[in-house]
Amino acid sequence: MASCVHSGAPDLVPPGPSQAVYREDCTQCFDSIFSKDGDSGLNRDEPPPKISKLAIAAETEEDRYDVATSVVCYSCSRRDVDKSDGRLPAVIEGIMTAMTFSKREEVKAWEQEFVPCEHTLNLVQQDRKGVESQDSSHCTTCDLTENLWICLECGNIGCGRSQFGGTRGNSHALAHADSTSHAAAVKLGSITAEGSADIYCYRCNEERTDPELSSHLAHWGIYLAGREKTEKSLMEMQVEHNLQWEFSMTTEDGRELTPVYGPGFTGLANLGNSCYLSSIMQCVFSVPGFQTRYFHPNEEPPLCQTPAQDLETQMRKLADGILSGRYSRPDSRVIASPSSPEVPHQKGLPPAMFKYLVGQGHEEFATMRQQDAFEFLLHLFKSISLSSHPKGQVNPVQHFRFEVEQRLQCLGCRKVRYRVDEQDNVSIAVPARRSSSHETAANRYDSVTLSECLDIFTSEEIVELKCPACGSQDGFSKRSSFKTLPQELAVNARRFQLVNWVPTKLDIPVQVDDEPVDFGPYLAAEHDAGEELLPEVKETTIFAPNPGVLDQLLSMGFPAVRCEKALHATGNSDPEAAMNWLFAHMEDPEIDVPSTLEQPTGGLGEHEQDASKVSQLGEMGIEAPRARRALAATDGDVNRALDWVFSHPDDGSEDQRHGIDSSDADSGHGISGYDSLPARYQLRSIVCHKGTSVHAGHYVALIRKTLPGQTSWSWVMFNDEKVVRFEDVEEMKKAAYMYFFSRV
Repeated sequence: MASCVHSGAPDLVPPGPSQAVYREDCTQCFDSIFSKDGDSGLNRDEPPPKISKLAIAAETEEDRYDVATSVVCYSCSRRDVDKSDGRLPAVIEGIMTAMTFSKREEVKAWEQEFVPCEHTLNLVQQDRKGVESQDSSHCTTCDLTENLWICLECGNIGCGRSQFGGTRGNSHALAHADSTSHAAAVKLGSITAEGSADIYCYRCNEERTDPELSSHLAHWGIYLAGREKTEKSLMEMQVEHNLQWEFSMTTEDGRELTPVYGPGFTGLANLGNSCYLSSIMQCVFSVPGFQTRYFHPNEEPPLCQTPAQDLETQMRKLADGILSGRYSRPDSRVIASPSSPEVPHQKGLPPAMFKYLVGQGHEEFATMRQQDAFEFLLHLFKSISLSSHPKGQVNPVQHFRFEVEQRLQCLGCRKVRYRVDEQDNVSIAVPARRSSSHETAANRYDSVTLSECLDIFTSEEIVELKCPACGSQDGFSKRSSFKTLPQELAVNARRFQLVNWVPTKLDIPVQVDDEPVDFGPYLAAEHDAGEELLPEVKETTIFAPNPGVLDQLLSMGFPAVRCEKALHATGNSDPEAAMNWLFAHMEDPEIDVPSTLEQPTGGLGEHEQDASKVSQLGEMGIEAPRARRALAATDGDVNRALDWVFSHPDDGSEDQRHGIDSSDADSGHGISGYDSLPARYQLRSIVCHKGTSVHAGHYVALIRKTLPGQTSWSWVMFNDEKVVRFEDVEEMKKAAYMYFFSRV
């Protein structure tokens, strides 16, 4: 052991409470502490438990591993620095005892899930008289002895609702809450000595917390000392429910599907409701543009002070994990036997660091809840597009970008206006037609073709707008067409309707051919040289709803007129704010009356914007002119301006901002996508969802790949850590939630 002059440096201090410590795996690759030779290990025997600050397991790494530490000084180029030298003992101790980054972020994510409400904060408890002799071992209405809930207001004990996994329940606790209007109840089997428990508010219809739980339970003679958790929590059951959604892993004759290993065939472990992320990342990293951009096996990772917080580093780490094949091997913990000769599946790489980074600051993706895979793709594309890209490297989202042309024609004077928007995805409605051959089956629908969905997307519709040229209120005909088409086309099939204000998925089969699909008929036609353009609107412009957010609201079943009004009223960028506005204005007498919405212009012009805000956007790679334009369009709000830039990526010319065809204006910027024929696209991958809602159930990806030792294409299923060759793909294609096509 050698001494080092840097071991006594004054800035060498143990990590503070808010400082991140990474001990699970390397911040730049998936080599980890869990097993040897870089083989990542993650025990997925059980879903991760619900965590809170008071419920962190006391077991430490020393209980599970033999831990050895060593100190390297890069300044001295020494690898055997004396660990007892200078400040090193305290620093090493601090690092080894600190809560790790992933554990801390998981705690924060769960904390975001559960908050108190007015009913738990202002709880008034009744006198104990009359309930002192109550038997707490079973429901007061029936004989069930499990899944029991105690009402915090009156002490009544009732059984809960029947739950996934066999937990019985007759809903007597709910019936009690309905009959008495009592709000808060606690699941008896979930109470721990540390003070955590499942608390449900029937008035809010949500799981909540109670800051005074200990005293509220003590009022009914339940004391925390010595309590043991005997039943699964609601969150544990939800995670287990989502993990247990089974896509068929056997062939028609009952044989297990064959696991696949090697480069490009590495599974991702489910972190608890993270299948939406895994399925999308498998699909995007099957695209050549993403592989070229982020997979550099012969290069060192980029130099970065905080690699775990750097999107470039984490994307390259994930690309290396998925594409290199270094981690794609059978789980060494499972040994095949004569009675079970099947080759075991992989352990899967835990994408924890990437998940926490890409979800940082996002209201939904920062949580541990199941999320919508399509919304995650939009968020991922936005994050990548706003990040910096090294010189010579192309933003891979560019391969998905294309232009959609909207043509408006007044039904009175026949004058027209063209608008061109750049997009990186398309969301198409799937028509729901009840099948006449299944009249008794409530959820059976006729199958439709992809071409039929595209016909609807590009069909003409009538919108009620006042004409700025002739003043007519007869309305306009409106039609959207592809002005260009991308190299890679992401298509979301909307199969959802709003049932009792809950987005519910409809099982409508969509037929997609294995052979290339011709998108030529959906390209915009040449403009008629004799048609007359509508005049420019000087003072105000017609409000243009954010297409990505509008699609999300439409997918929930809200009418288009209501969605546009909600986006106009809430800043045109936040789907949750728009949805809340919709619920608050459902009874407005003119909610369904179409009206001409004007684009708010803000109080300051482009050249009057705050220089510090322009600079802040400039640090994100947004040019000063576009930053000023975005701030002017969003009342100087930086966050909304950021969304505006993303939803108006080509809004760079005065002509285009006034709705004139960009091909007729010398805008000075390139066109995204191809406008040439033939325009043939072949299905390359799909994301499938099983469950009644996008916020529950399970996602898997199926990708067309060339298997090791073969020359022809085969379909491969990525079901979290399970990677298998898949044969019966036709039924999966019909039920796909997302389709990824490549231009051929």
